[in-house]
Amino acid sequence: MQVDLIFKVAAIGILVAVLNQLLIRSGREEQAMMTTLAGLIVVMMILIHEISDMFNLIKTTFGF
Repeated sequence: MQVDLIFKVAAIGILVAVLNQLLIRSGREEQAMMTTLAGLIVVMMILIHEISDMFNLIKTTFGF
């Protein structure tokens, strides 16, 4: 596992948490929820790409 992947996910999580708190304190709960969902989607897309790369590596390693 790459360390930069962990740092990317952590940075996105921290950014989303800060934005979420700022939006909730200003009374914009709907935008806070959308920000949280957008952060989740971004992280899931990154993870799906990495999982796809892992499966391709396994396929080439074992010759499937």
